[in-house]
Amino acid sequence: MLDTLDDLDHRLIALLRDDGRLPTATLAKKLSVSRGTVQNRIDRLLRSGLLLGFTIRLRSEVEIPAVRAMTLVEVRGNETDAVVGALRRLPEVVEVHSTSGRWDLMVEIRVQDLSTFDRVLRDLRSIKGITNSETNLMLAHYK
Repeated sequence: MLDTLDDLDHRLIALLRDDGRLPTATLAKKLSVSRGTVQNRIDRLLRSGLLLGFTIRLRSEVEIPAVRAMTLVEVRGNETDAVVGALRRLPEVVEVHSTSGRWDLMVEIRVQDLSTFDRVLRDLRSIKGITNSETNLMLAHYK
Protein backbone atom coordinates (compact mmCIF):
# COMPACT_ATOMS: atom_id res chain seq x y z
CA MET A 1 0.00 0.00 0.00
CA LEU A 2 2.80 2.44 0.84
CA ASP A 3 4.13 2.41 -2.69
CA THR A 4 0.72 3.34 -4.11
CA LEU A 5 0.24 6.51 -2.05
CA ASP A 6 0.38 9.70 -4.08
CA ASP A 7 0.73 13.35 -3.13
CA LEU A 8 -3.01 13.70 -2.50
CA ASP A 9 -2.98 10.72 -0.11
CA HIS A 10 -0.08 12.22 1.81
CA ARG A 11 -1.75 15.63 2.07
CA LEU A 12 -5.01 13.97 3.20
CA ILE A 13 -3.18 11.94 5.85
CA ALA A 14 -1.42 15.08 7.08
CA LEU A 15 -4.73 16.93 7.45
CA LEU A 16 -6.30 14.00 9.28
CA ARG A 17 -3.28 13.79 11.59
CA ASP A 18 -3.83 17.41 12.54
CA ASP A 19 -7.58 17.02 13.02
CA GLY A 20 -9.30 13.68 12.44
CA ARG A 21 -12.71 15.35 12.84
CA LEU A 22 -12.48 17.59 9.80
CA PRO A 23 -15.62 17.17 7.69
CA THR A 24 -15.21 15.63 4.25
CA ALA A 25 -16.32 18.91 2.66
CA THR A 26 -13.60 20.84 4.51
CA LEU A 27 -10.97 18.27 3.55
CA ALA A 28 -12.11 18.49 -0.08
CA LYS A 29 -11.86 22.27 -0.07
CA LYS A 30 -8.39 22.26 1.50
CA LEU A 31 -7.20 19.63 -1.00
CA SER A 32 -8.96 21.23 -4.01
CA VAL A 33 -10.79 18.02 -4.91
CA SER A 34 -14.39 16.79 -4.71
CA ARG A 35 -15.99 15.39 -1.55
CA GLY A 36 -16.39 12.08 -3.37
CA THR A 37 -12.67 11.93 -4.08
CA VAL A 38 -11.87 12.54 -0.42
CA GLN A 39 -14.37 9.91 0.74
CA ASN A 40 -13.05 7.37 -1.78
CA ARG A 41 -9.48 8.02 -0.63
CA ILE A 42 -10.43 7.64 3.04
CA ASP A 43 -12.34 4.43 2.29
CA ARG A 44 -9.35 3.02 0.36
CA LEU A 45 -6.93 3.93 3.18
CA LEU A 46 -9.23 2.25 5.71
CA ARG A 47 -9.66 -0.89 3.57
CA SER A 48 -5.91 -1.18 3.07
CA GLY A 49 -5.29 -1.05 6.81
CA LEU A 50 -2.98 1.95 6.53
CA LEU A 51 -5.59 4.20 8.16
CA LEU A 52 -6.84 2.37 11.23
CA GLY A 53 -9.56 4.77 12.30
CA PHE A 54 -10.29 8.04 13.99
CA THR A 55 -9.93 8.88 17.64
CA ILE A 56 -9.96 11.68 20.18
CA ARG A 57 -7.03 13.09 22.10
CA LEU A 58 -7.30 14.22 25.68
CA ARG A 59 -5.13 17.04 26.93
CA SER A 60 -3.20 14.56 29.07
CA GLU A 61 -2.68 12.28 26.08
CA VAL A 62 -1.34 14.75 23.54
CA GLU A 63 -0.21 12.68 20.60
CA ILE A 64 3.53 12.61 20.84
CA PRO A 65 4.78 9.41 19.26
CA ALA A 66 7.00 7.36 21.52
CA VAL A 67 9.88 7.46 19.04
CA ARG A 68 10.89 10.58 17.13
CA ALA A 69 14.05 10.93 15.10
CA MET A 70 15.85 13.16 12.65
CA THR A 71 17.66 11.36 9.88
CA LEU A 72 20.28 13.20 7.87
CA VAL A 73 20.47 11.88 4.31
CA GLU A 74 23.11 12.06 1.60
CA VAL A 75 21.74 11.75 -1.95
CA ARG A 76 23.64 10.52 -4.98
CA GLY A 77 24.02 13.05 -7.79
CA ASN A 78 20.82 14.47 -9.18
CA GLU A 79 18.43 11.94 -7.59
CA THR A 80 17.03 14.33 -4.97
CA ASP A 81 13.56 14.60 -6.53
CA ALA A 82 13.17 10.81 -6.72
CA VAL A 83 14.45 10.37 -3.15
CA VAL A 84 12.10 13.06 -1.81
CA GLY A 85 9.19 11.41 -3.64
CA ALA A 86 10.03 8.03 -2.11
CA LEU A 87 10.38 9.56 1.37
CA ARG A 88 6.99 11.26 1.07
CA ARG A 89 5.41 7.85 0.43
CA LEU A 90 6.43 6.69 3.91
CA PRO A 91 3.60 7.75 6.26
CA GLU A 92 5.96 7.75 9.24
CA VAL A 93 8.02 10.47 7.58
CA VAL A 94 6.35 13.67 8.72
CA GLU A 95 8.76 16.26 7.29
CA VAL A 96 11.51 16.40 4.69
CA HIS A 97 13.80 19.43 4.44
CA SER A 98 16.65 20.23 2.09
CA THR A 99 19.73 21.42 3.92
CA SER A 100 23.09 23.00 3.33
CA GLY A 101 26.35 21.45 4.40
CA ARG A 102 27.42 17.81 4.41
CA TRP A 103 23.89 16.35 4.29
CA ASP A 104 21.36 16.91 1.50
CA LEU A 105 18.12 16.22 3.36
CA MET A 106 16.83 16.20 6.92
CA VAL A 107 13.95 13.77 7.53
CA GLU A 108 11.73 13.70 10.61
CA ILE A 109 10.33 10.29 11.51
CA ARG A 110 7.58 9.66 14.09
CA VAL A 111 6.52 6.17 15.15
CA GLN A 112 5.00 4.48 18.19
CA ASP A 113 7.68 1.89 18.95
CA LEU A 114 11.26 0.85 18.22
CA SER A 115 10.36 -2.14 16.04
CA THR A 116 8.39 0.15 13.72
CA PHE A 117 11.26 2.63 13.80
CA ASP A 118 13.68 -0.14 12.79
CA ARG A 119 11.45 -1.07 9.83
CA VAL A 120 11.07 2.55 8.70
CA LEU A 121 14.80 3.12 8.95
CA ARG A 122 15.46 0.02 6.83
CA ASP A 123 12.85 1.20 4.29
CA LEU A 124 14.45 4.64 4.19
CA ARG A 125 17.96 3.28 3.74
CA SER A 126 16.83 1.04 0.88
CA ILE A 127 15.57 3.97 -1.21
CA LYS A 128 17.49 4.15 -4.49
CA GLY A 129 19.65 7.26 -4.51
CA ILE A 130 20.36 7.42 -0.77
CA THR A 131 24.07 6.86 -0.31
CA ASN A 132 24.47 7.55 3.40
CA SER A 133 22.42 8.49 6.45
CA GLU A 134 22.82 9.35 10.09
CA THR A 135 19.93 9.13 12.54
CA ASN A 136 19.52 10.93 15.86
CA LEU A 137 16.71 9.98 18.24
CA MET A 138 14.96 12.90 19.91
CA LEU A 139 15.06 12.22 23.64
CA ALA A 140 13.52 15.23 25.40
CA HIS A 141 11.47 18.21 24.29
CA TYR A 142 12.24 21.54 25.97
CA LYS A 143 10.20 24.04 23.99
